Amino acid sequence: MINKITFWLTSKRIGPDIPLTHWLLHSRRLGQWLCRKKFAQFGQNSEMRHGSYAVCTDYISIGKNVVIRPSSMLFASSHGASDCNIIIEDYVLMGSGVHIYTANHCFSDPSVAIYFQGHEGVKPVTILSGAWLGANAIVLPGVTIGRNSVVGAGSVVTKDVPDNTVVAGQPAKFIKRIEHSSC
Repeated sequence: MINKITFWLTSKRIGPDIPLTHWLLHSRRLGQWLCRKKFAQFGQNSEMRHGSYAVCTDYISIGKNVVIRPSSMLFASSHGASDCNIIIEDYVLMGSGVHIYTANHCFSDPSVAIYFQGHEGVKPVTILSGAWLGANAIVLPGVTIGRNSVVGAGSVVTKDVPDNTVVAGQPAKFIKRIEHSSC
């Protein structure tokens, strides 16, 4: 039993597939303690809710006042990475089920099963301060989401999103600029 607990605490993952980590996320205080131990950085007042996943946690940096909601997946990569490859800055809002990926499978040779082609290199993802990612949004490798930008629910983001912009769709496309006005 001690070996299992040691594995759960030392693995570079958080989520339901690592039972102790999943259990600790049910408590805000214990969850924050766990995340400060596992992530490269985990900011003040940030939370990772139970039912969410993080892979290669030592390559993920979370700013302050960020909440990672249930069913979300932060999938960093250690393949050739030397630094954090998921960076989420301060005051980022994330709906449930948001997925962020930093690497993909190679699939350039049609004569070889994708299973055997390995992975592409890491392409970091950065979510800048004040952004909002709607529920079930997917952010693909190499994307930067600009400051105070909005990604509509269910969108698939394949390209950078400029500051103060709303994007939505599959793939996500420009909807409008965010200008000063009342809600």
